[in-house]
Amino acid sequence: MRRAIFPGSFDPLTNGHLDIIKRSSPLFDEMIIAVLNNADKNPMFSVGERCAMISEVLPTVETGNCSLIVDSFSGLTADFARESRAIAIVRGIRAVSDYEYELRMALMNRRLEPEIETVFLMAGEEYSYVSSTLMKEVFELGGRVAGLIPELVEAKMRSSMINDFRRRERRRKDREL
Repeated sequence: MRRAIFPGSFDPLTNGHLDIIKRSSPLFDEMIIAVLNNADKNPMFSVGERCAMISEVLPTVETGNCSLIVDSFSGLTADFARESRAIAIVRGIRAVSDYEYELRMALMNRRLEPEIETVFLMAGEEYSYVSSTLMKEVFELGGRVAGLIPELVEAKMRSSMINDFRRRERRRKDREL
C-alpha cells in the first residue's frame, strides 16, 4: 500500500491545503492528514478542533481511490511517518522562501528516515499566497477570507472570535468589580 502523510498545523485549514490533498491523492492509496500538536505556535484551535474540522471538510474533496485519514502527532515528522508506515511526506510549496525551508526539512527527514521520500507539490496559483497565519491575521482584522478557507472553518473562526471577545469582556468586568 502506498501511504503518505501530509503534516501541518492546519490552524486553520485553508483551501490551499485542500488543493494539495486533492492533487496529491492520485499518487497514493492512503493519505494521513497529520495535525501537528505544537503549542508554541499559539493555535487558534485545539488539535481536537482542527482534526474535527478537517474530518468534516474532507468528504467535499475529490480524492479518487485514495483513502483519507485524519490523525494528530507531536514530535518529529519523520518519526510519525515511520510509525505510520508511510512511504512519503507530502508538502506544498508556495514560493521560493517555502522551498528553502522545505528543502532543509526534507533533507533532515531523509537523514532520519532514508526510506521515506518527500514529495513537493507547487501550490495552485490561486492559493500561492495563502497561509494559515495570513488567514488568521486578515480574519482577525476584519478582512474577507471567503474562498480562501472552507466555509465551515470561517464559521468556526467567527465563533471562536466571538467567544474570545466574550471571555475578555467577562474578565474586564470582573476586574472592575
